[in-house]
Amino acid sequence: MKNHEIDAAWNYHNGTKHPNGVLLNRFHTYNSANRPIPYKNYKNADQIKIALDKQIGSVSALDAISDSTRYAGLGLVDINILARVLYFSCGITKILKFPPPLNEVEFRAASCTGALYHIETYLVCGNISGIEAGVYHFDPKSLSLTTLRKGDYRKVLVDATANESFVASAPVSLIFTDMFSRNSVKYQAREYRHAFWDCGTILANSLAMANAQKIPYRLILGFVDFKINLLLGLDTKKEAALAILSLDHINQTLLDSPSLHNAFELEQTENDIYFEAIDKMHESSSLTSNQEVLIWRKNIVHDISQPSSNHIKLENNINSDDKLEQVILRRGSTRKFSHEAISFGQMSTILNRSAGGYIADFEENNIINDIYIIANAVDGLEKGSYFYNKKYDSLELLQNGDLRDMSGHLGLDQNLPYDAAVTIFFMSDLQKILKCFGNRGYRVAQMDAAIAAGKMYLVAYALQIGATGLTFYDDEVTEFFSPHASNKNTMFMLAVGKKVKRVVP
Repeated sequence: MKNHEIDAAWNYHNGTKHPNGVLLNRFHTYNSANRPIPYKNYKNADQIKIALDKQIGSVSALDAISDSTRYAGLGLVDINILARVLYFSCGITKILKFPPPLNEVEFRAASCTGALYHIETYLVCGNISGIEAGVYHFDPKSLSLTTLRKGDYRKVLVDATANESFVASAPVSLIFTDMFSRNSVKYQAREYRHAFWDCGTILANSLAMANAQKIPYRLILGFVDFKINLLLGLDTKKEAALAILSLDHINQTLLDSPSLHNAFELEQTENDIYFEAIDKMHESSSLTSNQEVLIWRKNIVHDISQPSSNHIKLENNINSDDKLEQVILRRGSTRKFSHEAISFGQMSTILNRSAGGYIADFEENNIINDIYIIANAVDGLEKGSYFYNKKYDSLELLQNGDLRDMSGHLGLDQNLPYDAAVTIFFMSDLQKILKCFGNRGYRVAQMDAAIAAGKMYLVAYALQIGATGLTFYDDEVTEFFSPHASNKNTMFMLAVGKKVKRVVP
C-alpha cells in the first residue's frame, strides 16, 4: 500500500454513506430470526477455564477513563488481571429475555451495533503467572481461553510491527479481529465502519481497565496484516485483525518463535455472506512489509485553533464515587430518552473526561476527531449547535435556537436523537488523515472516534445518565455544521440524556 494511494478509502467512505451510498442496497432487509451465532467454536482444542474475580476495584470510573499516566509496569500482569481486563472489556455481563425469535440475548461489557458481537479477542503471551506462553482465543460464552498455539510467539508480533519497542517489551498482547459476515448480514458493506466502531468501544473499556490496574499499554494499528492473521490462523475472507493492545513492560530478550503450523480446526458457524467492498477496503488499507509499517508510523500534526470570541468555558468536573467495574456492569445502550435536561456540569464532565486521548502508535494522548454538539436540553447552556475546543476546554456557539428536529433528522430520523438532551458528532478531516497515513488512515479515523465515544458512554453511565451510539446522514451532518466543518466527515454519533423511567405496575 503506497501512502498517496487513497482512492480506495474515499470510494468506500462515499459508497457507504446514508442514504444513497452506491455500495448499499436501500431495499435490504434483516430478519432477526437469522441472527448469526456470536461465538467461535474450535474443534479438538484445549480450553483453560478462567477463574474470574468480579470484585469491584477501588479506582473511580472517571479517574480510570481520563487517566493519562505512563505507568512503569514491570511484570504486573498475571492471569487474574488478564481475566478482569477480558471480562470487563468483552465478557457477558447480562442476559435479557425478548419475545421470539430472539428469546434470550447475552449482552456484553461494551456496546455493539445490532448486538451482533462480531469482534473477537485473542491473547499472545509469554510465560506469566497462571498461564503458559502461547496463543489463545478468548471465549466469552464459557469464560475460558482456547489454546491455539503452545509456545512463545511474541517475536512474531515484534516482527509484524517492525520492532515496535513497546510490543517488544510487553509480556502480553491482546489482538482484536472482525468477523465480517456477522455484522454485514444486517448492515451490508457499511459493516467495515462498524468493525472499528465496535472494536473502539471495547478498547475504551480495556484502556480504562489497564489504567485502573496501573498497567502500561500501547495501542498498535500499524502492523503487517498477513503476519498477524497467519499467527491467529484466520480465514481472511471471513475474519481479519484490526488492532493490537500490548500490556505491561518487562526487560526481556525474545527468542525466535516456533513454526506457524496450524494445529487447530474451526467449527463452521459463520454464514457465507460476502461483500466485495469490505474485502477491497481492508486489502487496500493493509500493510504488506516492515518498510510500509515504518513509513506508516508517524503522529498526525494537530491544528491548534484559538477559541472564538463567543466561546463558553466548560464547568468543573462533577465527581462520582462509582467504581469502573460498577459502571461497566451497569452500562447498556439507552433505548428511550426523556426530554429532561442534563446539567451543564454533566455535559462538561462527559467532554473533558473523555477527550484526553490515549497512548497509541499513531497518536500520543490526543484524540484526532473533532467534536460537534447539538444541545437540546442542557441546564445552564443555550440551545443550539457547538464546536468543542479540546485544547481550551470550551464550547464555541455555531448556531443558537431549538434544533431538536434537526438532531433527530441527522440521526437517521430516529426518535433517540430527537429525544436526547445532547447529540455528539465525531468528525475527521479525512483528507488530512489519509494524506498522513494512506488508506490505513481510514481505520485510524474510525477507531479514534469510537474510542472517544466509548469513553463518553462510560462517563455518562458514571453520572447516572444514559447514552447510545447511532448512525447518521453523512453529508447532511457536514452541511449542518458548515462552514465550520466544511472539510470534515462524520465518523460516529452519540446521543446522551436521561433515560425514561420505568413505570412499575
